[in-house]
Amino acid sequence: MPRTTFKELLDAGVHFGHLKRKWNPAMAPYIFMERNGIHIIDLEKTITKLDEAASAMKQMAKSGKKILFVATKKQAKEIVAENVKKVNMPYVTERWPGGMLTNFPTIRKAVKKMGSIDKMASDGTFINLSKREKLQITRQRAKLEKNLGSIADLTRLPSALFVVDVCKEHIAVREAKRLGIPVFAMVDTNSDPSEIDFPIPANDDASKSIALIVDILCQSIDEGLNERKMEKEKEPQAKEKSTDQKYGKTENIIGAAVNTDEEEVETENTETTDEQVENTSNSDVESEDEN
Repeated sequence: MPRTTFKELLDAGVHFGHLKRKWNPAMAPYIFMERNGIHIIDLEKTITKLDEAASAMKQMAKSGKKILFVATKKQAKEIVAENVKKVNMPYVTERWPGGMLTNFPTIRKAVKKMGSIDKMASDGTFINLSKREKLQITRQRAKLEKNLGSIADLTRLPSALFVVDVCKEHIAVREAKRLGIPVFAMVDTNSDPSEIDFPIPANDDASKSIALIVDILCQSIDEGLNERKMEKEKEPQAKEKSTDQKYGKTENIIGAAVNTDEEEVETENTETTDEQVENTSNSDVESEDEN
């Protein structure tokens, strides 16, 4: 079942592309028609591609993988930040720090720097500094928080990248492709979808269009996280059941062994009784002969 309807996409303006003179020929398969010099995106293909991307993201979230959302456009910043925070995924809504993926250890050092500054404030080191040093460190902390605060929990390279505008975020896409990281992206009629693993043909300029697409993808991630949580809760119960079954089998084996020993003892007692009867009868016969 599709995660959205044709009418919802139409109301959000997902079908509006760029002017004909700005189009990228690689987007021809996703263009429905031209009207008043503007290309119209085929929403049927948008629904298909959106479902594929949502299913892939759901599986990644279910596997415990992280997806990095990148949206530095003015109209997409708040929308992406608000939705992605709900599913606890990393995101970049300020300037893309060059080499963030290809030079990830350096970025991690900058994030750790934030932690060290916070530690200075908590252990009292900050109090002993001069007023000028305090101001410099405070400004440095604010700058790091603005650019890297949203990826503070990203301890390793993300498993995938989601981009709102391929043309604007071309550096991020290039870094991801160099490292073999799959890329999900909203591709408008001026974009090149050939470099994107999961292209979603849609209007990447309208805030309503961006909000609808991002919301659907975040819902699919939330579904994957919930399924992962349910599986983790079932694991202890499954382990308990298997342990009980093992104990049950052990008890059955012990019980069978005890029964066998009892049968052997009963058999031995029966044999001794028969011997006693025979000895008794022989003694009686001997006594009669003597008489």
